[in-house]
Amino acid sequence: MLHTPITAFYGGLLGITFVYLSILVVRGRRAGRISLGDGGDNHFLGVIRAHGNFAEYVPLTLVLMLVAEINSSYPIVLHSAGVALLVGRIVHAYGLKHHSGASWQRVSGMILTFVALIGLSVQNIVYLY
Repeated sequence: MLHTPITAFYGGLLGITFVYLSILVVRGRRAGRISLGDGGDNHFLGVIRAHGNFAEYVPLTLVLMLVAEINSSYPIVLHSAGVALLVGRIVHAYGLKHHSGASWQRVSGMILTFVALIGLSVQNIVYLY
């Protein structure tokens, strides 16, 4: 049976998303002539944090997904985690970019991200037993 590399698919989509967020930071730096920090611009701070938060959560979650995939996790588990992570990170980034305070996008994005992170963590622990 041919195995489709599920983690590679979501890693590719998340990589493209990360590049997009990186471009937003570069554009903001050029437009505001800001070399370090946020220049006191709360909107730009949201853009920076969307990029940074993505970089903080996605790598570990993808590693957990890859380990689960290597250990023959069910494809539905991997796809569920991949969709939760991808949608969660996009919705969270949107919330940070467009809202200065708490928003349903930020909260729901974090919940989806935590569902993927915790779900894959538990999946990997359960596999051991």
